[in-house]
Amino acid sequence: QLRLVESGGGLVQPGGSLRLSCAVSGFTLKEHVIGWFRQAPGKEREGVSCLGTSGSGAVFADSVKGRFTISRDDAKNTAYLLMNSLKPEDTAVYYCAAILWPTWTVNAGCVPRDYAYWGQGTQVTVSS
Repeated sequence: QLRLVESGGGLVQPGGSLRLSCAVSGFTLKEHVIGWFRQAPGKEREGVSCLGTSGSGAVFADSVKGRFTISRDDAKNTAYLLMNSLKPEDTAVYYCAAILWPTWTVNAGCVPRDYAYWGQGTQVTVSS
């Protein structure tokens, strides 16, 4: 059974950091493009960052460039999103997702509708 399980969310003050983890099971992560998405109340789900398979690059939303880092440990079947310099506008439910897409490149962007497998989400709240 395919599963993605996010963890690491929580309440953090503005300027703080969090690292989200996405543990996958039931499929081999190294063959899949992995993405992090978020959805704030009343807003559409948006792409935060997506990472291709080995060597194919990463994309970031303009709003998080220079603050967020995406990574993957294929040996552990786990992906990560390190979030620094958090702002109140980063508050949202964060989801990880995956898709088998051997020809993915950064030109594909980070679009939710392209992803087949989703986790349940983890809440991130940035507030003083």
